[in-house]
Amino acid sequence: MAKPPAEVSFPGDKSRRKKIRMRGIKQASKEIQQRLAGNLEGLLDDPEVFMPEIRGELDRSLFSKDKMVKTLKELTTVASKCNDPRWLRKRMAKRSGDPVCNALAGSLLAASEEEHTTVAVFKNPLYGVASYIRRGNGKQSHLAGIQNYTHPKMRLLVWDDHAKSGQWFFSWDGGFVFTGSEPNPPDEWVDWSLDNASIDLSGDDVRWSSGLEEATVGDGMLTEAGWLRLEFLNGTVVGLSQAALAKSEQQFAQSVAMGMMPPRLSDVAKAEWMWRPGGWPEERDLPLESEENLTEVISAWMRMSFDDAALVRACRSSILNSIGDGYVVGTHWFAEEARDGFLEHMVGNSEEKGAVACVLDSLNTGIHVRTDGLVLELEEDVVRLEDSSCHHNLVALWPDHGLTVLDEMYGISGEEAESIHTKQQQRKQGFGAFLRELGESLSTAKRLERLPWDSEALPTPLNFADEMVRHAVENGVAATVSKARKGKGLEMAMGWAWLNVHERTESDAWRFDEASRDKGGDWVPALRALWDAAEDLLLKDNLDAVQDYEAAMKWLAETSGAGPMP
Repeated sequence: MAKPPAEVSFPGDKSRRKKIRMRGIKQASKEIQQRLAGNLEGLLDDPEVFMPEIRGELDRSLFSKDKMVKTLKELTTVASKCNDPRWLRKRMAKRSGDPVCNALAGSLLAASEEEHTTVAVFKNPLYGVASYIRRGNGKQSHLAGIQNYTHPKMRLLVWDDHAKSGQWFFSWDGGFVFTGSEPNPPDEWVDWSLDNASIDLSGDDVRWSSGLEEATVGDGMLTEAGWLRLEFLNGTVVGLSQAALAKSEQQFAQSVAMGMMPPRLSDVAKAEWMWRPGGWPEERDLPLESEENLTEVISAWMRMSFDDAALVRACRSSILNSIGDGYVVGTHWFAEEARDGFLEHMVGNSEEKGAVACVLDSLNTGIHVRTDGLVLELEEDVVRLEDSSCHHNLVALWPDHGLTVLDEMYGISGEEAESIHTKQQQRKQGFGAFLRELGESLSTAKRLERLPWDSEALPTPLNFADEMVRHAVENGVAATVSKARKGKGLEMAMGWAWLNVHERTESDAWRFDEASRDKGGDWVPALRALWDAAEDLLLKDNLDAVQDYEAAMKWLAETSGAGPMP
């Protein structure tokens, strides 16, 4: 059984009088109406006004597949019927025939109409926005291009199918030409395109952006920052600096190529990246691989695959990542025998550079450390560090090479090394501070080995005095005040003596009982002698002071009544 209709309407229904809004259609403003009326009137007066000047060769042979020849042949017929609306309606509705002539027939019919209040809107991300009157089955881009034939870029869209067949068109504010199957841009087109490019240029036959000079571009000189050299078929040379490319709001190749169809800048200009890494020998050519990579990158840029700022990075990477020997850091290269210069160029303190050198000594292959922290092993015997910061590279290398650094630089291995390695990997402390503090702590530990006794081997309260000495050397005297206050019994008396030696008793007397203060006061001379000897031995590196330390400790033992010395 058939289903009833979802909705039944009857003549006179109010819903039938509802306005329907069609997408891509709008009411034209007076300005748009006037502009379209002027263009359509010109088209009606001369149906061939939208055509380019024919400068290229045409194949008029019997079985020719030349699209322009076919268009010209049908164009004559359509133009002769420009005042015959009935014929134009039939022609514009045809599914066959030349597409350009289909759009022309629809445009001529629109031109014969009195009102142009309702227009369609054509939008293209590269060519812009244009209003036009849609009539017939012609392509929207063709209709928009024909009816906006005064627009230097929009009129190129009429010829997209011809361009796909290998034919070339060049349009500028003062002309529009067809050059056949060969891309031969007129000098006027080159000048106009460069004058209206996204990067401001100076000069005439030699053009250059800010950041460059005429001599640099004309002579093809290399610069430290690098620049892009373009040479057009007519001999015009253009130089674009790294700074200008980085600041451009619209891609330069796009701003030039949109004045030609097909928009392939690589067919009318050759491009070259003018740069070598810092330190690269003048007499040495770049690796063949870098030339191939540069060609691919520049070709992609000319096809508008990425923006101008990305071009600079991609060109540098193409060169740097193709170098197979020596040391590459940032944008500089160092020969294998110039390792010291390579390390000196890196940013970091002596400990960080020493750690990097330690890692390099342990490598059995080449290595590439990227800016994102990824570490790659290479077959080539080359060290590539994209970032010149020691810290950045050590963060990336630490997981696999940190234990080697601890063993080679500080002699730390086993469980202690594992603990330090894991802790640093988790907290990612700045390597400059981490290595410096590690070195200082190890240095202090080695200095404390000069003391003739272990604290645990000494009797009370001598062991407490020895601990205070060690704590003061490691952390400073100020850090010992709290420990001095917390002793009990004889240790409290020794704590009071310690505070007296360092003149820190003013606010702490109330913490000590009278007996501890009396005893501690008697021990002050011996304890002062002990601290003076410790300063000479541990902080001033007077190794002979060990005897003074022993003598002072024995004196303190006698004064305090401690048990026998070990």
